[in-house]
Amino acid sequence: MTPELAIDADWSYLYIDGEWVPSVSDEYIPVTDPSTREEVATVPAGNEADVDAAYEAAADAQTEWADAPPARRREVVQRVESLLDEHREAIDDLLAHEAGGTHIMGETSVDLAADQAAEAATLPRRMKGEHADSNVPGKEHVVQREPKGVVTVISPWNFPLNLSMRAVAPAIAAGNTVVLKPATNTPITGGLLLAKLFEEAGVPDGVLNVVTGRGSDIGDRVAGHPESDVVAFTGSTPVGRQVAATAAENLATPAMELGGNNAHVVTADADLDRAVDAAVFGSFVHQGQVCISINRHLVHEDVYDEYVERLAERAADLPTGSAHDDETVVGPIVDESQRDEMLEYVEETLDAGATLETGGGTVDLDGVDDSLVVEPTVLSDVTNDMAAACNEHFGPIAPVVPFSDVDEAVELANDTEYGLSGSVHAGDLGVAKEIADRMETGHVHIGDQPINDEAHVPFGGIGASGMGHYNSEAFLREITETKWISVQHEPREYPF
Repeated sequence: MTPELAIDADWSYLYIDGEWVPSVSDEYIPVTDPSTREEVATVPAGNEADVDAAYEAAADAQTEWADAPPARRREVVQRVESLLDEHREAIDDLLAHEAGGTHIMGETSVDLAADQAAEAATLPRRMKGEHADSNVPGKEHVVQREPKGVVTVISPWNFPLNLSMRAVAPAIAAGNTVVLKPATNTPITGGLLLAKLFEEAGVPDGVLNVVTGRGSDIGDRVAGHPESDVVAFTGSTPVGRQVAATAAENLATPAMELGGNNAHVVTADADLDRAVDAAVFGSFVHQGQVCISINRHLVHEDVYDEYVERLAERAADLPTGSAHDDETVVGPIVDESQRDEMLEYVEETLDAGATLETGGGTVDLDGVDDSLVVEPTVLSDVTNDMAAACNEHFGPIAPVVPFSDVDEAVELANDTEYGLSGSVHAGDLGVAKEIADRMETGHVHIGDQPINDEAHVPFGGIGASGMGHYNSEAFLREITETKWISVQHEPREYPF
C-alpha cells in the first residue's frame, strides 16, 4: 500500500508504538509554506505525556528488535532506501512546501537520505566483536558489540529529511529503537514522513516513534528522558549546548552536530574559474541555510578584486523566487526571524565599513506579502570581526575577506570558535594540503567547497561545532556499547 505523501494529506497524528494517534494535548501547529506564506498543513502539538508514551513504546520494543536477525534489520532499512527513490517526486514537493527547498535541494536531500539508508543497511552485519588472549592462564576474552538501547533523534529544519535519516536509519539497523522529534518548522519532512516510510518498510511496532511539537514545550523532556541512551542532535550551537547538558544529566551519550563558520580559502595562484564555481554553489545552494556552507571567503589580495567582481556577477545572475518554480536556484528563507537576523548582519557589516557589491535586500514575489526570498548578497572590504563574517549568518551571503600570505589565511580561517568544514583552492597541491592540515576544523575539501557529506565517511566538527561523529563506523560507535566477557576455562590460582 502506497502511503499518502502529499502536503494536503492528513498529518494530524503522531506515530507511537506502530499507531497513528492524536496528541493528548488536542492542539495543533500550523505548517507554513515559506514561498507563499500560506498555511499548508497542521501537525500535532505533542506534550510531555506523548513523549513519555513514545519512550515507553521504544523501551518495550528494544530487546526484541535487538534480537532480530541482522538480515531482518537490514531488510527494513533497504526497503526504506527503495521507497525514497520510489516517492522521490512527492518528497521533493513536500520539501518545497515545508522547507522552502528548491528542486536542487529536494533532489539532493533524497539522494543523501538514500545514501544514508544504503550505508546503514550494511551495519547489522558489521557489528562484530573481537577475541583476545588473556594474561591469566586458561582464560579467554570475548568483546561483543551491542545496541545501546533507545536513541533520541532531534533533527533540524534546514535539511530535515537526510539529517533525520542519518541518525534514524543506522540506529534502527544496529538494533536500537528511536524516538524522533523533528524541528517545529519541518515536522513532516523531518519526522512524520520518515514514520510513513519506515511503516511501509515493515518496521515493527515501537521501533520508530515520532512526536511533533514545540521545543519550548517538549524539548527538555525529549533531551533528558530517563529511557534515552543516546541523544543525536543537529542544530545551532547555543541550543546544542543545552541539549548536551540535559542529556548528560541522564548519562546519555550526546552526538552533537552544531554550527559552523566555514572558510573558503583562495590563494593567489588558484584557478579562479574553479574557485568561483565552487564559491557560488557553496554560498548559495539552499539559500546558504547549510551548516557546512561557505560563511567566509578568504581570498589573496593579488586576486581579490577579480574574485569579488566575478563572484558578484555570478550571484546577481542566479534565478531567485518561489521554491515551486523549477528554475529557481535561490528560494525563500525558512521564516521571518531567520531572514531578519541575516539581513541585520548585512546592515551591521555595511555600517562597519564593508561594501555592498550586489544584493542586500529581499525579492518581491507576486501575491506574497513580506517575501522571505533574500537576494544573493556579496560583501567586499570585509574584516573577520564584522557581523556577517564572525557570526554564522546562515543565508545567501558571501563576505569576502582579503589576506596577504598563507599564514594570515590560516590565522583568519581559525579565528572562530567553530570548526566544522572548510575548503581550499591553491595552484600548488602541496600548499593546499599545508593549509588544509593547519585549518582547525572537522573536514576540509581541496579544490571544492565545504558542502560535502557521504555516508561512508566520518562527519563531525570540533570546538563549538559539536562532539561525536555521524556516518558509518563513526556513528556506529556512538549508538552501540562494547561488552567484555571473559571465560576462565581452567581453575585459577589465587594468592589467598
